[in-house]
Amino acid sequence: MTTSAETLEFQSEARQLLQLMIHSIYSNKDTFLRELVSNASDALDKLRLEAFRDKELQADTDDLHIEIDTDSENRTLTVRDNGIGMSRDDVVALIGTIAKSGTAEFLKKLKETKDSAASQDLIGQFGIGFYASFMVADKVTLLTRHAGSDEGVRWESEGEGTYTIETVPDLPQGTSVVLHLKPEDTEDQLFDYTSATKIKQIVKKYSDFITWPIRMTEGEEVVTVNSMKALWARSSSDVTEDEYNEFYKHVAHDWNDPLETIRLQAEGTFEYQALLFLPGHAPLDLFMRERKRGVQLYVKRVFIMDDCEALMPEYLRFVKGVVDAQDLSLNVSREILQQDRQIQLIRRRLVKKVLSTVKTLMADENPDKYETFWKEFGRAVKEGLLDDHENRTAILDICSFASTNDPEKLTSLREYVERMKDGQEHIYYLTGESRQSIENSPHLEAFQAKGYEVLVLTDPIDEMWVDAVPGFEEKQFQSVAKGEVELDETSDEQKEEFSGLLAWLTTSLAEQVKEVRLSTRLTTSPACIVGDTNDVTPTLEKMYRAMGQEMPQIKRILELNPGHPLVAGLRSSFTENGESEGLAETAELLYGMALLAEGGELGDPARFTKLLASRLEKTL
Repeated sequence: MTTSAETLEFQSEARQLLQLMIHSIYSNKDTFLRELVSNASDALDKLRLEAFRDKELQADTDDLHIEIDTDSENRTLTVRDNGIGMSRDDVVALIGTIAKSGTAEFLKKLKETKDSAASQDLIGQFGIGFYASFMVADKVTLLTRHAGSDEGVRWESEGEGTYTIETVPDLPQGTSVVLHLKPEDTEDQLFDYTSATKIKQIVKKYSDFITWPIRMTEGEEVVTVNSMKALWARSSSDVTEDEYNEFYKHVAHDWNDPLETIRLQAEGTFEYQALLFLPGHAPLDLFMRERKRGVQLYVKRVFIMDDCEALMPEYLRFVKGVVDAQDLSLNVSREILQQDRQIQLIRRRLVKKVLSTVKTLMADENPDKYETFWKEFGRAVKEGLLDDHENRTAILDICSFASTNDPEKLTSLREYVERMKDGQEHIYYLTGESRQSIENSPHLEAFQAKGYEVLVLTDPIDEMWVDAVPGFEEKQFQSVAKGEVELDETSDEQKEEFSGLLAWLTTSLAEQVKEVRLSTRLTTSPACIVGDTNDVTPTLEKMYRAMGQEMPQIKRILELNPGHPLVAGLRSSFTENGESEGLAETAELLYGMALLAEGGELGDPARFTKLLASRLEKTL
């Protein structure tokens, strides 16, 4: 029995996206059909898998297919599948709400973007799926019944902020999406989507590879309009770049072409085929916890699961595509996959292939692809330096970093090593929140004065991997803000002259620092604060505290520049007058200045300001 229709409001983000689609700035409106066919294909995959796993499921799987019907008289286009279908809760969750991570961020960026080409780019990064229907339709009706359920659901909306939903009986298994089409307007790229010729052209262009039959009725005859050939099973010489691009858009739910296509085929003890893609843009949820990885698993052309985590490590979660294994069970679970030897071997080979492909992009005469890849995914790739010990060298080989060698151009580690000065034993680096703060750091002074190149590391992940990775090409990584740096010899005479002052300062500032010593890394600043070789950096300490981890107080080392007039004056005053309240306050100010110079936070800003004001007053 039909229940009365209930009117509900779209979630606010969904409402905004609907308006985007209705007043679409996206010129290629034909792609709405690709999105609907892709959804239908997913529904068929899920039904076949569910029926295999649940023998009690009351579902018809004899003739799984997609149907497209056109009605020029009523100006409707219907895309129908007999797949898994949806319950009422599914419809509300999947269509009434946009649960995808990064929606709010996407909308914020879109509002800030005035250029229509850039806006299209953003829409492509997000992938809007079902909502694309409203580019061509002024009303959409969805009829669906979940396999095994007796009740169907009718959903309808004109895209104006609300939708109606009701329970209806006697619906066939699966989902039908009925588009009540807008009037044809070729100037606005709105074509006649009731034309069978136009629909076949779109299917052939965007969905030919779908492995389920896509059928249309022509006169008295039902015809299949797609070839149904799995792209990964065809010879690479038989597949065009356009076909690869459309397949990528299908598996990635992206509207843009991929950056690079990767094919892999293994024969012998165990057989598998892989078709992978490097996207051209990072998804908006790349660094969100609820993100998914992008490789689908098939067994003998049968879809098994989305985002198969066992096939791709976390740091390569942006890689999209399919792997088709020949020798796995169709009933394989995620838990079994984690332990499966074949899957582990496939994963190792896929990772090596992805990394070697990126290295090839790096060496290519056209550097744009690599630069795009690193800009979009470099932060994620560097996570592998912590987790993937087996491929650490290969990962280091494809990394690029900012450095003091060039204010704009990134450098590889190999290029850095080739530029190293004679006798230089370390790869020098400095971590910080921004390039500007690092370039202004007193820690760099002597290195810049003597022409040593220093890597400028500003990603949060940089704070972690530099301590975990010993080196590259037998050259150790060395922070210019940690440990002792011997760029110049400190003379015995200087050590003797300053020994009393250093001992007194170490005692006077004992609550703040563990030691006060002379520095060879300073040329113009009076002082800087450095960490011991194995100390956690202040930035990393802050990150741990933000994550709720208890951290003991880490005292650092105050280094003084013996050639600076302030430090020389401090020594003279101490030698002539010994310790005094004024000298202790000067020492406190010197420490505070060094802390501020590296971007640190004062323990007692009010006291520092009071001491500074008092000293300035005496100079007037």
